Amino acid sequence: MTTGTTTVEVRQLSPGASAIEISGDVTAASEGPLMDAYASASGTGAKVIILDFGGLDYMNSGGIGLLVTLLVRVQRQGQRLMAVALSEHYRQILALTRLDEAIAIHATAADALAAAGV
Repeated sequence: MTTGTTTVEVRQLSPGASAIEISGDVTAASEGPLMDAYASASGTGAKVIILDFGGLDYMNSGGIGLLVTLLVRVQRQGQRLMAVALSEHYRQILALTRLDEAIAIHATAADALAAAGV
């Protein structure tokens, strides 16, 4: 799925976990593709959703707002949200916004899966 400069791909990592691989920019305009990807990832019955930011070029305040929206949806479904492959810059932003308290951050998807036990 692509919109503007945002590309997202969904991969099932295990029976209980799916990854949303994000490339390009994450802004308010990314809402459609990101929420569609979440619906697809959840459709597999995943209890763990991993956001893979390995291809992230840029994220602004609108993108941070989308993460909050996604976090609320994940929590309502009784799922866990994790993030991997964040640059140091975006790790700091998640720390400043305290999103790192709700979204577990790991270096790799394998690390996130091990921490989640799935």
